[in-house]
Amino acid sequence: MKKLLLVLSLSTVMAGFSQSVKLPQPSPSQTIKQNFGLGFIELSYSRPSLKKRNVFKDQSELAPINAVWRTGANGATTLYFSDDVVINNVALKPGKYGLLSIPGKKDFTLIITKDTTVNQPNLYKKENDLVRVISPIIKTKEESELFTIQFANITYENCDLQLIWGNNQVVLPINTNIKDRVKADVEKSVAGDKPSLGAITTYYYEIAKDYPNALLYATKAVNVSKPGFNSFLLKAKIEKELGDKVSAKASALKCIDLAKVSQNDDAVRAAKEFISKL
Repeated sequence: MKKLLLVLSLSTVMAGFSQSVKLPQPSPSQTIKQNFGLGFIELSYSRPSLKKRNVFKDQSELAPINAVWRTGANGATTLYFSDDVVINNVALKPGKYGLLSIPGKKDFTLIITKDTTVNQPNLYKKENDLVRVISPIIKTKEESELFTIQFANITYENCDLQLIWGNNQVVLPINTNIKDRVKADVEKSVAGDKPSLGAITTYYYEIAKDYPNALLYATKAVNVSKPGFNSFLLKAKIEKELGDKVSAKASALKCIDLAKVSQNDDAVRAAKEFISKL
């Protein structure tokens, strides 16, 4: 009986030890959604660490040179474009794509492939390539322990996808064309019964850089029954671009007056800073 109790007791203890243990990912996965142009880009990848290992070297443990690399760890690295983009003069339709690379001594070959499942070099097939970009390696002052892919230098039609690891950085430029489509929308709005004056003004000021037309619609925007303080600050910026600092200051002061009524301290600060730089 004592032996039976001892066996049951040990079984209970061992059962306790056999319970699953949840550990953090050694190479944590990350998904980034970046608004871009009239849509967005979604990046999914895993982030390995150096852990005192060599990277981008001949026969190195991590991403050896002259070999296809999944550009991350674990599964395939992918990019999803919700809108049309252009990479290295190649137009890509909305959809999901794989991101691969071939590290070199002085540059990387960055590859956009239609195969979204490549997580090992032997699975790579060159015939699935859609775009290849040769990107020179930029040496960084600080070492990045964790492999990092990030979006940078984002404008209306351009952005950079930066790959950073160790003291190395490479860049994949991504472009899109929104001006023609936005222009068409602006023209429809202008012709409509209730034109979107703020959006029209912003288009002419920030995208088209057509300051006379921007001022025309900014003036209409501040002459509505209840103009917003932001309309006056935008008008001030346009007047500054046209060289009319007197009118720019007057518009900025009007912005301050209205912003104070609305208790918007940020707008007050922005208008005062604008005036200080005239």
